Amino acid sequence: MASCTEVGSFSIFKEPTESLASQKREARLRKFRELHFKRNEARKLNHQEVVEEDKRLKLPTNWEAKKARLEWELAEDEKKKDCAARGEDYDRVKLLEISADDAERWERKKKKKNPDPGFSGYAEAQLRQYQRLTKQIKPDMEGYERQREECGEDFHPTSNSLIHGTHVPTKEGIDRMVEDVEKQIEKRAKYSRRRAYNDDADIDYINERNAKFNKKAERFYGKYTAEIKQNLERGTAV
Repeated sequence: MASCTEVGSFSIFKEPTESLASQKREARLRKFRELHFKRNEARKLNHQEVVEEDKRLKLPTNWEAKKARLEWELAEDEKKKDCAARGEDYDRVKLLEISADDAERWERKKKKKNPDPGFSGYAEAQLRQYQRLTKQIKPDMEGYERQREECGEDFHPTSNSLIHGTHVPTKEGIDRMVEDVEKQIEKRAKYSRRRAYNDDADIDYINERNAKFNKKAERFYGKYTAEIKQNLERGTAV
């Protein structure tokens, strides 16, 4: 009887142990399948990102700006069409959407559109002068019509026209040119860094390069060598 009882109790304890082990194995397999699924998902996402990055690298450098510009133009065209369909003025509708702060900021940017940064190069200075002169041009329609009548067919010259040197500028045009040249001279004098030549200064150099070196040496070490220089000039140097 004792042996049968022991066998029965062993089988009772054995069944829960096996069920617990199977549950653990199922949990591990389920966890493994989840990890395998996540790994495949990450691999797929990484491949998509690599393809997208390769596409972006093949695009022009300013593609994002161009894309934003095109999207903005399409949106503007849609707004213009909507305003035209409603019979409204697009510029007026657009101004109603602009806040006072934005309008003030744009007005300040307009004023600073052509600031004077000083001399940076001859090409930039020439371009700035050209822009300034073209902005000052005010068309004289009366003078245009008068000159057109005087020149006749030669107003639009051809290869056979002989009108070179026949134009006589007006007094107002000459005065305007003189005033502009004087302003240029005055402005150029402000930006000039040329040093005036002093005839009474001691000549202690042999060329321009040596003169610049001596000026730099005097600027940095002049206060330390002033006494030595004075003794040399008096002839009392030891």
